[in-house]
Amino acid sequence: MEIPLKRDEIKRAPIHPGVIFADIAMPELRKTRSIGKIATLLGVSRQNLHKVMAGEIAISPDMAARIGKLCGNGAGLWLRLQAKYDTWEAEHRLSKELRRIPTIG
Repeated sequence: MEIPLKRDEIKRAPIHPGVIFADIAMPELRKTRSIGKIATLLGVSRQNLHKVMAGEIAISPDMAARIGKLCGNGAGLWLRLQAKYDTWEAEHRLSKELRRIPTIG
């Protein structure tokens, strides 16, 4: 049985891409490397890496390129995930204002 899903009715925020990196990629990377070593491989500080993985800061294009290279899946994936996250956040933060703006066309 198929249940139709209306995307505009989804209320839950997307997961921050840094949290996705922390939950999916890091456990595998941590099998043989410390967080400090992974940060060094990425060319970033441990603090910056922790902030990304905690969802405290956005994945920049530079960080996306670094993570994409490390994971072998390219920067585009990480940038698209960040764009979806940012778009959802902006639309919900501005929801009252956006309701007052007419759609033309």
